[in-house]
Amino acid sequence: MPPPRDLVGSDPALPAATRVVIIGGGIIGVCAAFFLARKGVPVVLCEKGEIAGEQSSRNWGWCRKMGRDPKEVPLAIEALRLWPDMNNLVGAETGFRRSGIAYLCRTPEELRKRESWLDLVGRPNQLDTRLLTRDETSRVLPGLSGDWLGCLWTASDGRAEPAHAAAAIAEAARKLGAVILTRCAVRGVETKGGAISGVVTERGRIDCDQAVLAGGVWSRLFCRPLRLRLPQLKVLSSVMRTEPLPGGPEASTGGFGFGLRKHLDGGYSVANWSSNVVDIVPDTFRFMRDFQPARKLRGKDLKLRLGRRFLTELAEPRRWPLDAASPFEAVRMLDPLPHQPILKQAKQSVTQAFPVFHMMKVAHSWGGMIDVTPDAVPVISPVDGFPGFFIATGFSGHGFGIAPAAGRLMAELVTGETPVVDPSPFRYTRFSDGSKPSPSPLA
Repeated sequence: MPPPRDLVGSDPALPAATRVVIIGGGIIGVCAAFFLARKGVPVVLCEKGEIAGEQSSRNWGWCRKMGRDPKEVPLAIEALRLWPDMNNLVGAETGFRRSGIAYLCRTPEELRKRESWLDLVGRPNQLDTRLLTRDETSRVLPGLSGDWLGCLWTASDGRAEPAHAAAAIAEAARKLGAVILTRCAVRGVETKGGAISGVVTERGRIDCDQAVLAGGVWSRLFCRPLRLRLPQLKVLSSVMRTEPLPGGPEASTGGFGFGLRKHLDGGYSVANWSSNVVDIVPDTFRFMRDFQPARKLRGKDLKLRLGRRFLTELAEPRRWPLDAASPFEAVRMLDPLPHQPILKQAKQSVTQAFPVFHMMKVAHSWGGMIDVTPDAVPVISPVDGFPGFFIATGFSGHGFGIAPAAGRLMAELVTGETPVVDPSPFRYTRFSDGSKPSPSPLA
């Protein structure tokens, strides 16, 4: 079952025309809609299911600059400039609190890796990140137990509530004039003279000049009929939520085997720091060469699994008529089961680090599908040779925390304004221009 989240109702009428259609109502799509609406740009957001029904309500809720790929850091800095004011900007509770984030280190090798990131990324970007001793770590993380050597700590990082944030931002975009349509899948786009002229939804056509694909794990499938090669795979993340637990840490924390984030109600999201499941699917083989560098550089414990998902995706069509039901109507929301062995390990690890979690009562657990690119950096980009079409996807588990800045950047790319950060690291063409993108060894 999905985690509880705030629901957003649909506007009743399908507009005949607008300037921009956003395809996908996750945190990235609603942030793009919000920043476009703030500029007075007519925008319609179409979501096949419900707002934040998939990974945008299922993630950890961390909002961080620390530990980012160097290419993402400028975007993360802008996001952490925006997050503290988001409640005021949208007029509702997003759950953001500047509570700090700690990366616990248990070995000298981990300390050296964190110190390398600090020297090569953190300090050059003037972040407030520090490497703390064991005693200093105990002061920022009361109740910590175990033989940790220290931590990498950023006091200005924070947390927000995935259950509330996307819904609050979507409603704020609506107040600014955006049209929000739920259970309204976009089947495809139409062109005139090679440029976007409209989108076709299950409820009819919308004339538009520009379309932004913010479809998360569905983006690769949407691109196939357009003959756009988007190397993207899915990773299953498993999370559990506790009932309110007095005495736990305020700061979000990650260490060997666990990651945690406190909720406004005093409960916690708990997950595994690095262990996830990857289903072997046809795209695993299609994009094997793209993702080969990631296997060499990532120290993640990725559990490969061959099962029903392979046959499901093998049966997916390469294209479909726009006057008939699409795959996006057949499955409104991916709701995978969590991988319980991973959660069991996370529970053991968090209890060893913070004995107060011996008293934890699991209220809920869920799975979520993360959209991953070969370099674990998102695509936030126009598509060269396809005027009016933009892509914002592949956030690789980092999207919630940088969403306000990513939405602002996409809005500026759409309107042709000077972008808030250099968009070139997020260009779509990096997968085809010989760049051979791969994950940063520092992240």
